[in-house]
Amino acid sequence: MALLKNQWLTFITGRVLVKAEGKGIERLINRLAQSGLIMWKVKKRKSGDVLFFIALPDLHKFRNAARKADCTITLIRGVGLPFIWKRAFKHSGFLVGIVLFFLIAFILSNVTWGIEIKGADPETEHKMRKELTQLGIKVGSFHLFSDKPDMIQQKLTEKIDNITWIGVELKGTTFHFSVVQKNDPKKPELKNPSHLVAKKKAVISSMFVEKGKSMVKVNQYVEKGQLLVSGMIGSEEKPKLVSATGEVWGITWYNTKVEFPLNSNFKVYTGQEIRRHYLVFGKLSLRLWGFKSVDFKQYETETIDHDLFFLGWKLPIVYSERTIRENEQMPRSLTKEEAIEEAKELARSDLENNIPPEARVDGEYILQQEVDNGKVKLSINFQVVENIAEERPIIQGD
Repeated sequence: MALLKNQWLTFITGRVLVKAEGKGIERLINRLAQSGLIMWKVKKRKSGDVLFFIALPDLHKFRNAARKADCTITLIRGVGLPFIWKRAFKHSGFLVGIVLFFLIAFILSNVTWGIEIKGADPETEHKMRKELTQLGIKVGSFHLFSDKPDMIQQKLTEKIDNITWIGVELKGTTFHFSVVQKNDPKKPELKNPSHLVAKKKAVISSMFVEKGKSMVKVNQYVEKGQLLVSGMIGSEEKPKLVSATGEVWGITWYNTKVEFPLNSNFKVYTGQEIRRHYLVFGKLSLRLWGFKSVDFKQYETETIDHDLFFLGWKLPIVYSERTIRENEQMPRSLTKEEAIEEAKELARSDLENNIPPEARVDGEYILQQEVDNGKVKLSINFQVVENIAEERPIIQGD
């Protein structure tokens, strides 16, 4: 182990292979040993000369000791980093060319050279390319700093209405987009005979019957499952069965219970942040920029990783951006009236997630209101107008 350690040390500092020939070889070796100069791998050859290594830093000391020796000294070759650097500088032009080649190849491998879109009609493709340009994704852009494919997918789906699904994949230097567009469902020409019945209890507020016979009136209270529009028209002797169609809007009710604290803490960002840049090799991170120490009491770290490519191959190296943002907890105290308003907003938001998209809120009524353990507790009834009609097939005997 000590020999291996010394070999690595002399490789770093440099070592020289020396050949000594003549009558005074033994005297030379003894003199070198007495002066404390270390030699290793001493080998006497059949021709009578001797080969051995000395450390490069001891070369000046060796020359002084060898002057009075009755032998010929030849420095065969140098081994180690100092000599590698010397040869590298001698051929620096060649090395610079190699480095520039790999650098240019690396840069070009991380530039977007193609954008392919499949499954979209010309109008949708035009919209997509326009949105991609705004996202910084275009031919010639450096995709190292672009959003990740899943984030690109989310943004395109949100901004382009007629897309049901979009797949995003980066292969080499080309972005590939696979699009599934929305198709307006065609109404079936023939439908089985059916009634329209109430899907929940309500008070009828308005009706529009396109086909069928109305069985209820405006302001009438109906129970769940009650017949609203009959699919049996014509005379009783010779009834005709049709698929009842139309809309029956009714007033329905939703109850929501919410709590909201009078005193609470909420997180705010101070605007102070530190940006750091890393090269990540597996579990090893090499920081490239951002050496300022973090002296924030509270903070959050946002990490964005970018894959690196070389000649179309994904490298096992990741360029990572990390933003450290300072935040602090701010106390908030509300009056009873303010807490009630916040609770109402929370209840309305909860209601929006539980009613059909086409429904509208027609009124709200507080049934119960109290302050308990530092919290405002509300029970609210919301009056909602929605389409309560749903189809029910006509079964023989109805």
